[in-house]
Amino acid sequence: MSTTATVVTAVAAFMAGFSGVAVLVRAGFVVGPLAAYGVPRSWWNPLGAAKLAGAVGLLVGYAAPVVGVLAAVGLVLYFAGAVVTVLRARAYGHVPFPLVYMAPAAAVLALV
Repeated sequence: MSTTATVVTAVAAFMAGFSGVAVLVRAGFVVGPLAAYGVPRSWWNPLGAAKLAGAVGLLVGYAAPVVGVLAAVGLVLYFAGAVVTVLRARAYGHVPFPLVYMAPAAAVLALV
């Protein structure tokens, strides 16, 4: 794995992990929009856990590359779903936020 791929993977893992923890601890800047978009509260813990699993999977990918690739694919799909959710809620100004989190995961796929 190149230095660039190593750094991008670490950044993607940090960002996904941060976002997952923010959901699980109910940080207002994350759960406020989730509520506004109509995401049921019963989904919040599983969504946070999915982001954390993706972050851990990216890190495991250093030792088992196939796990890292699968985690990156999962995160890209997760954040694509987030974009769809934001668009369905007609919160067009919020579309860049999930794209910012998706970008490093997509970059991991481009670099491996």
